[in-house]
Amino acid sequence: MDAETSFRALIGLTLLVAVADWIAVATDRRRVEYVLKPLTMVVLVAAAVALPDPTSGAARGWLVAGLLCSLAGDVFLMLEDHFVEGLAAFLVGHVAYVIGLWLLGVDLRRFLVGLAIVVVLMAVVGRIIVAGARRHDPRLTAPVAAYICVISLMVASAIGTGIWIAVLGAFLFYVSDAVIGISRFVRDFPQSRLVVMTTYHLAQVGLVLALV
Repeated sequence: MDAETSFRALIGLTLLVAVADWIAVATDRRRVEYVLKPLTMVVLVAAAVALPDPTSGAARGWLVAGLLCSLAGDVFLMLEDHFVEGLAAFLVGHVAYVIGLWLLGVDLRRFLVGLAIVVVLMAVVGRIIVAGARRHDPRLTAPVAAYICVISLMVASAIGTGIWIAVLGAFLFYVSDAVIGISRFVRDFPQSRLVVMTTYHLAQVGLVLALV
């Protein structure tokens, strides 16, 4: 099996494991989730490493670092009372994604357009989530606000690359985390966890495919 075939097979396996995880989430099978959620990221890391001739080898290194931070964040969020640690892991992961996206090449005008878009999103959605976090636990105000700023920078950077799959992945990541914030700090809704996981996994796959 050549490198290209291996990469495609691992992406397919990532999606297969992800779908199995979504089914576990929809049917509330937590023990199965505890295996499939991190396994999805493990397989995706393998896919990113196996990709032959990425657009930028340096960008791949940073995106893999972001995937590993996301894997750590997934594990923390599955544990009780480790929300802040999970948030920190994902924040560091988004910093890695930002660096990786800039190494792929960011057009300044597109980036400024992206900044304008995320400023609106922060004012509309981010403000609600930060206010909810403050009501939930005032100590979460600064970490949540910092996280929103960093993921917003990641989205703006993805827009700056002009790579449509990176833009889609970044926006899906934003949706996933917005749903986490709203359901956790504002108001939960049916199948919110399923929305979180489907958008999250597709987001991560999209960011990896930006390397192709």
